Amino acid sequence: MRTANIACARSIAIKRPIRLGAASALLLACAVSVGVGAAMAAPPMPAQPVVPLNADPVFPFSNEIDAFARANAAGPPVRDATLFLGSSSIRLWDIAGSFHDIGTVNRGFGGATTAHVLHYYKRLLPAVPPRSVVVYVGENDLAAGATPDAVTRDIVTLLKKLRADYPRAPIAFLSLKPSPIRWTLRPKMAQVNAAVASRAKADGFVYLDVGTVLLARDGLPDASLFRPDGLHMNARGYQRWTGLVDDWLDHVAPPRPAAEKAS
Repeated sequence: MRTANIACARSIAIKRPIRLGAASALLLACAVSVGVGAAMAAPPMPAQPVVPLNADPVFPFSNEIDAFARANAAGPPVRDATLFLGSSSIRLWDIAGSFHDIGTVNRGFGGATTAHVLHYYKRLLPAVPPRSVVVYVGENDLAAGATPDAVTRDIVTLLKKLRADYPRAPIAFLSLKPSPIRWTLRPKMAQVNAAVASRAKADGFVYLDVGTVLLARDGLPDASLFRPDGLHMNARGYQRWTGLVDDWLDHVAPPRPAAEKAS
């Protein structure tokens, strides 16, 4: 290409002065000539394989969902277990270590909205029916821009599905928690919490307020209970949740000697 450019420049220099229009035409001809030569010299691009699009609109969660299926098939099912279902607040909770005297199944996956949980619902269920169920979802929905009414509808839909599938299991919905980084969402969270709580008795579940224990004396989220990201709780924060949920479980589903602990 450099040789072609020099040749074109020399061709212009050795001729008598020409009008601007002719010079422009000559430069254009040189550029076209260079482009054609480069195109002819370049090796043909190899054919690119056609990659089929993934039909699953929430593909990023597939690995986690597959892991749940592998856990179901890995060994004997955990009987008389409490199912913990929801987003990263469930996933990051050391469920087995926090509830030593009962069997547990953790089905939390990070970043999940209620719509994601509903999408994967059947694949999230344990191999055998749980003795009780604890649910935390909805916070990510609001953070993604969903309205409180839409979030409430999805949460109630999920809780109704769980009630229909497990008619005898006590079910608890954990209130949307306050956190430093999402404090501006607090009014919308309060709206969802109030709406869900109002449906608890009619729809057969219990509403547990797990947000108040995360507030400092000034009414703001206690930063000492959260990780540096200001969103997820640390061990001290989870201790607060464990105490509340453990008290509820002791009341509605006291541990049985034969209960197996989740691995």
